[in-house]
Amino acid sequence: MFTGLIEDVGTLLERRPVGGAAKLAVRTGLPAAEIRRGDSIAVNGVCLTVEAIDSAGRLAFHCLNETLARTNLADAPPGSLLNLERALRLGDRLGGHLVAGHVDGTAAVRRIERHADDIEVTVDSPDDLGDLLVPKGSIALNGISLTIAALHPDAFSVRIIPHSWEHTNLRALRPGDRVNLEGDMVGKFVLRREERRAGRAGGVTWDQLGRAGFA
Repeated sequence: MFTGLIEDVGTLLERRPVGGAAKLAVRTGLPAAEIRRGDSIAVNGVCLTVEAIDSAGRLAFHCLNETLARTNLADAPPGSLLNLERALRLGDRLGGHLVAGHVDGTAAVRRIERHADDIEVTVDSPDDLGDLLVPKGSIALNGISLTIAALHPDAFSVRIIPHSWEHTNLRALRPGDRVNLEGDMVGKFVLRREERRAGRAGGVTWDQLGRAGFA
């Protein structure tokens, strides 16, 4: 479990195919002494298990092809910047929102607009995620906990403060890039419950959610 607050921006050193999977080598500035084999680390929002770490701060991960196909890790060439966050511990502050590290899919960045006090990023809205996108709701974008600022017919926007922009891999983002998206966990449970109540998949309406007190 993660909170969507990025601890470090690592660098992809290598992605090497191994059978039906790939080995990822990532350089990190996280303290090597505090990371163990078997630890969970979110890499661009994808929960991966540390297979090895050395004193130089190189992390090794095993990534299944299914994970590569569903995330932007398949697109990342060596040298790419990757958002890193270690798993939550009991007693940690939950500064963002609950992020499972199970990416729902990817979407393309449509445009990036710089304003006086923030940066607005507009992202295409995947059809299968539309019901989880709520104004002022939470979304994890490349593992970063963000608030949905606006909904458009086929896209949504988030607004990012300069500190978050400079201290995550968002600073390297360009229109057309694919980003990992994970919908709000609480929203998924609410949607599933209302679908079951409606008696058919996709049978939930905004009116039903409103009557249930969730919208």
